Amino acid sequence: MDYRYIGKSGLRVTPICLGTMTFGLMSSKEESFEVMDMAYERGINFFDTAELYPVPPNRKLAGITEEIIGEWMKERGIDRSSLIIASKVAGAASGWFVPPIRHGLTAIDRFHIKKALEDSLKRLKTDYIDLYQVHWPDPITPLEESLEVMDELIKEGKIRYIGTSNDTAYGLSKANEISRFKNLKRFESIQNNFSLLNRRFLDSISEVCQKENISLLPYSPIAGGVLSGKYQGGFLPPEARFTKYISLSDRQNSMAKRFVNDKTLALSAKYMELAKEIGITPVQLAVAWSMHFDFVASTIIGARNTKQLDEILGSFDIKLESSILERCDFIAQEILYPMG
Repeated sequence: MDYRYIGKSGLRVTPICLGTMTFGLMSSKEESFEVMDMAYERGINFFDTAELYPVPPNRKLAGITEEIIGEWMKERGIDRSSLIIASKVAGAASGWFVPPIRHGLTAIDRFHIKKALEDSLKRLKTDYIDLYQVHWPDPITPLEESLEVMDELIKEGKIRYIGTSNDTAYGLSKANEISRFKNLKRFESIQNNFSLLNRRFLDSISEVCQKENISLLPYSPIAGGVLSGKYQGGFLPPEARFTKYISLSDRQNSMAKRFVNDKTLALSAKYMELAKEIGITPVQLAVAWSMHFDFVASTIIGARNTKQLDEILGSFDIKLESSILERCDFIAQEILYPMG
């Protein structure tokens, strides 16, 4: 198995990370157990979750995903030291999203970080989390406070390392400088959306990661399933995520249209042709492309069932030749940032 380090940390992870945001909603407890069984048996040692999951979030189910992971580890007798578990504390309410936990009054401050962590530890049935991440930045709470309390929790042994997600080049750089100036533990990773359909990370944040040795943990490498081809021809699969989003709130409807539109479908069709030409599936092309970047430590993939996971894990042995990578770049230039 090929392992990679996250940033400058001691976390040695597989290049594919099991994302769990469907567990407890789109995937039943039984299906979730089967997916984790397969991932673990095939050598995946890195699981990513969040206090907010499953997605789409709602007040009644928030935290169920962590509970399922904790029950699985207990029932299967998993040696905790064999897994790298990442979780997240929800950011502050913003104009686009109010977290359905703690009455929507969340913040990345001392109280909420400690409260969120203690609750996650109980649900996961563990006494530490390997990588604890800010789910999205807090525009109000000073970064100094956030970093100071997480540094304290590292010293207490409840967290090993910290990371951020859905952040910007400015936010990551500022946090890094504060950590350096105040001698605090820094963010070793950033978890952002990154795929063949969304290359915004390459604009400037990738340079910060490369120069500072901070790892990207890309999520949605298949663009929410769009790159699999299942939405081609205007088809909306009944159980698919964006099919469900279309019938929900205006925000979720808008997100679905950002992922599923004429531009993304046109580009997906070209990537599908390329994948067929080289003898792999579109999903495997998307995941393999994501894994090839030197600043990527582990690509986060989601699977509702073992059939989906089996196809994704086929990406492990795929190394895309430079000519194929160049063709991917050429295709992307035809319609730049279709998810913008």
